Amino acid sequence: MAVKDRDRFSTATRIRIIGEQTAARVYRSQTKRQARRSRLTGRAALLAMVFCSLVVALAYPIRQYVAQRAEIADLREEQRQTRQRVEDLRDLKARWQDDAYAEQQVRLRLHYVMPGESGFVVIDPDAAEQTRTGLGAADRPWYRNVWDGVDKADAVAHRQ
Repeated sequence: MAVKDRDRFSTATRIRIIGEQTAARVYRSQTKRQARRSRLTGRAALLAMVFCSLVVALAYPIRQYVAQRAEIADLREEQRQTRQRVEDLRDLKARWQDDAYAEQQVRLRLHYVMPGESGFVVIDPDAAEQTRTGLGAADRPWYRNVWDGVDKADAVAHRQ
C-alpha cells in the first residue's frame, strides 16, 4: 500500500507542479502582453504624432501646389482661346482683302447700291410704333426725355 500512496502522492504532486508551471507561464505571457501593449501604444502614439505633424507641415504646400496646377490649367485654356481668336481675326483679315467680300459687306452694312440699282430699306413695324410714341416728347420736360433715352439705351443693351 505504501507504494500506491507514494505513486498517488507523486501524481498529485506532479499535477500540482504542472499547474503551478502553467500558471506561471500564463502569468508571464500576460505580463509580456501587457508590457508589449504599453510599449506598442507608446510607439503608436509617437508614430501618430509624427504622421500628424507631417500632415500639418505638408498641408499648405500641397494646397498651393494644387491651386497652382489649377491656375496653370486655366491659363492654358485661356491661351488656347486667345490663339483661336487670333486665328479667327487672321481669317477675317484675309476675307477683307478680297474685293468681292468687301463689296458684299459695304452693301450689307452701309446700304450702298451699284449704279442703276434701286435700294430698298424695310422698316421694322415695331420701330415705326416706337417713333410714333416719341412724337409727344416736345410736350414733356427735357429731363424726362433724357431719362427715357437712358431707359431705351439700357433696354437695347440688355437685349444684346
